[in-house]
Amino acid sequence: MAQVSSALIAHTTDLELVIRHVLAGLGQGVHAGRERGSGVEFSEYRAYAPGDEWRRVDWKLLARADRYYVREAERDSHVAVWLLLDASASMAEPSRSIAGLDKLSYARTLLACIGAIAQRQGDAFGLAVLSGGRVQFVPAARGPRQLQRVLAKLAQVQAEGDLPDADLLRSSLRFTGSPSLIFAATDFLDWPSPLSQALVRLRHMRHDVRAVCLQTEAECEGSFDSGPAYRDPERDGGVFRFGADLREGYLRNREQHFDTVSAALRASDVQLAQARIEQAPGDILRQWLRQGGRR
Repeated sequence: MAQVSSALIAHTTDLELVIRHVLAGLGQGVHAGRERGSGVEFSEYRAYAPGDEWRRVDWKLLARADRYYVREAERDSHVAVWLLLDASASMAEPSRSIAGLDKLSYARTLLACIGAIAQRQGDAFGLAVLSGGRVQFVPAARGPRQLQRVLAKLAQVQAEGDLPDADLLRSSLRFTGSPSLIFAATDFLDWPSPLSQALVRLRHMRHDVRAVCLQTEAECEGSFDSGPAYRDPERDGGVFRFGADLREGYLRNREQHFDTVSAALRASDVQLAQARIEQAPGDILRQWLRQGGRR
């Protein structure tokens, strides 16, 4: 089957259609592993964290201890998969070569495909959207209805505002007590940032963390139009113009920035995939799925 191009993402808002085309012939899953989840055999209690399923709360223990706890059981199964979407204002950056395509729509497609693969494997999976200084959750669950909930949330997301601050992310991104698989889509324009710090912290908690850094061809090559004026969507820093005389310095600074990002994530064993949104999404998915953090 012919490779699906990014033009499909630009020309439809139907995520199910995009998933069907992108995943056709992909022929691989996210992982296989051992999970501490909602199995039959009771293992232990742990404190409730945002994103946990309410059906796993022990209500009798709540009555005695006046705190929420969830029951965990260990079984041979699949690990939980979490999808993290940076939907801050910079993710609205458009492609200069494919009309209608931007970073957010590309990130939305990649994460929707990961969710679909997790659903096919029988994994529990959930979504965290970071935008407007807030964290919005779709709690982890299994099954086709869960995929519909995740796709509906992804479809309505708009790129706006800043990332949540470090304290909010620290309290929000606690997930499960056992290692999970975390796929984060962002552009890493801010470094360090609350999100980068959260990803490193999650890796130290033994989660398998895999990030994709999304850029446009124009950002990578410095091929911006010198006519329009540009404003940083996340900072009140005035208006900027981009001319040929600035290109060399821009490319040098850009290379230094992303070399720093790559080195820091590599040092923390956070897996990083680099992607231009004009690339075929199937190629990036294969790269992302081949990665594997050490446990």
